[in-house]
Amino acid sequence: MTRPEGSGAAVPPGPEGPARAVSPNPGDANRAPPEPEEPGRAAPPLLEVTDLAVRFGPVRAVDGVSLRLAAGPFGLGLVGESGSGKSTIGRAVVRLVTAAGGQIRFEGKDVDALRGPALKRYRRAAQIVFQDPDNSLDPRMRIGASVAEPLIAHRIVARRLAAERARALLAEVGLDPELAGRYPHQLSGGQRQRVAIARALSVQPRLLVLDEPTSAIDVKAQARILSQIADLRAGRNLAYLLITHNLGIVTELCEQTAVLYLGRVVESGPTTELLSVPAHPYTQALRSAVPEIDMAARRSRLVLPGEPPDAASPPPGCVFHPRCPLAIDRCATEVPALREVRPGREVACHRAEDVLAGVKTGARTSSG
Repeated sequence: MTRPEGSGAAVPPGPEGPARAVSPNPGDANRAPPEPEEPGRAAPPLLEVTDLAVRFGPVRAVDGVSLRLAAGPFGLGLVGESGSGKSTIGRAVVRLVTAAGGQIRFEGKDVDALRGPALKRYRRAAQIVFQDPDNSLDPRMRIGASVAEPLIAHRIVARRLAAERARALLAEVGLDPELAGRYPHQLSGGQRQRVAIARALSVQPRLLVLDEPTSAIDVKAQARILSQIADLRAGRNLAYLLITHNLGIVTELCEQTAVLYLGRVVESGPTTELLSVPAHPYTQALRSAVPEIDMAARRSRLVLPGEPPDAASPPPGCVFHPRCPLAIDRCATEVPALREVRPGREVACHRAEDVLAGVKTGARTSSG
């Protein structure tokens, strides 16, 4: 998998110029081909999130997050503990939650400003697949009707052709088209998740938000769905935000990864490099928790003390400092800026250079 540098990294807030629209389906004869890029000029991002903030009462669910996602095929992974703000970011991108601040731009257009037909076009272009497929499938509707519903709503095919198109979509995600006549409760968890993916793909989106797409199903079904996502990203030219706590998944499916802690990005960069050589103590701890099959490659697990602090009353300075094994006095008073420490690598840590240099964290370790 080719990993373009800097295409999906978290970025410090800053104004950007308008982005050029990108065709969702390069093979669609009805669409004009994309304009050739000027030599040495990077393609504009498909999605750009700048200084995003989301509040739920006093809770700072997302606190100044900036991200860029290149046009597909491309994957940006969002990882972190439960409560880090991953799912809230995904929901804000598709306008399921309201942002308290910042900006989300899709193909250069302010998503929050979209109304009427423009908003409907965006709803079609950006789709979400939820962690639990039962949240998106009506138990009273047969599978075929559920997949056909958005086809009719967005007038993608004539009503008389929707049923056949729905069967084709089921086949595309690896399901028997005959399942179109069944109800959700008659399918396994893995089958229902693939139906949810087929439903999202039915409107030919350019962006998918995949919110923990495999966490509620068994390991065998997980493998099938991950393989399906890998096939679809190339065949459909998809860009996606993959929200997960599983670092193994982002290794397989994402060129870039952003690590979140208490609603903030603490590290971002190319996935392979970020996970091989973490520059933040929190990323080190997450990486050490991934099981290694090769006994020779196994490392001691870093066990962080305590629990993440209350998002309604975050600590001063670096929000990670109460649990950080490398914290110094400066960490308790000064918020670290997200800064570049290597080409394409950004870290919000006062001691990032020390971490990269191999300074021992001093955290409690476990051989398990």
